[in-house]
Amino acid sequence: MKAVVYDAPRSYAVTDIPVPPVGAGEVLIKVGQVGVCGTDLHIHEGDFNAVFPLIPGHELVGVVEQLGAGVTGLRVGEQVTVNPNVHCGHCAYCRAGRLILCANLKGYGSNFPGFFAEYVAVPQTLVFSVEGLPADTAVFTEPAGCAMHGLETLDLRPGSSVLVFGSGPTGLLLAQLIAHGGASSVTVAAPSAFKLETAAALGIDRTVQISRDDPESNIAVLKEASPDGDGYDVVVEATGSPRIGDICVPLTRNGGTVLVYGVTRNEDIVTVHPFDVFRREITIKGSFAEISSFGAAIAALRGGRAKTDGIITHRFALDDYGKALDALQNDPTVHKVVIVP
Repeated sequence: MKAVVYDAPRSYAVTDIPVPPVGAGEVLIKVGQVGVCGTDLHIHEGDFNAVFPLIPGHELVGVVEQLGAGVTGLRVGEQVTVNPNVHCGHCAYCRAGRLILCANLKGYGSNFPGFFAEYVAVPQTLVFSVEGLPADTAVFTEPAGCAMHGLETLDLRPGSSVLVFGSGPTGLLLAQLIAHGGASSVTVAAPSAFKLETAAALGIDRTVQISRDDPESNIAVLKEASPDGDGYDVVVEATGSPRIGDICVPLTRNGGTVLVYGVTRNEDIVTVHPFDVFRREITIKGSFAEISSFGAAIAALRGGRAKTDGIITHRFALDDYGKALDALQNDPTVHKVVIVP
């Protein structure tokens, strides 16, 4: 079978490797399509705890090709997706039920062979049925799971006004889930006009186009756009940009919450004035990936609470993996890229 195989950061080839064997309790999946995520760009550079050699890719939809011994509850030909995150089950965090904080957390596509391949074999415990969902919706299950974990972490107070920075796929999924999770209004701010048009088409209450390089102007524009003119109860940073991170607390109302949701680099720094946080009792939370939110995410996708219409803009064959990465990083017309083996 064909697969994208890295031997080191920035060094990969689309090559032929054996179809993975199917052990007891495992499922062989024929890959239908795989989303290309901003995290894949980090992994390409060797970040995000990537372990090489590596097959990347972690946003999968496919069909069951073969069932290993002892596997029940699935059938050959069934459309499925895979939760790529694996907790150890025995560290202090796992034993306390805080699985996403697992001290030994691993992931398919970062530590284990991932999904940019024609076939994958994974334990049944990680496989979820998405039978009946359009493949173009089911491929968003993993990012929707991350968004669902963001909503769970936020513990949203009913009636809150919410600002989401970022109109990428995962930001728009989170914005929709927040809108259905008790918010009175949701505003999405981003520099890309066409992505904001997609946000509006998905039902977001208000969109605001902001500058990439003028933080003071952005603060003024976004405060004016807020329901009461003084900011938002919740501000979500879903871009991974430290420049955006710098203006989140100033846009948060007294007693409000900032959720750091976007993926940054280890060395990035955001400036926060501690007296501002102390005096106004601002809460700062983080939301990293997901590990137990797949079922809820699938339910939201099935029920239309998280819609994906219009988000996929580009498709590439496995052989064109390099073009897919380049498009994601450099093409301003890209929203979501998928690989179709």
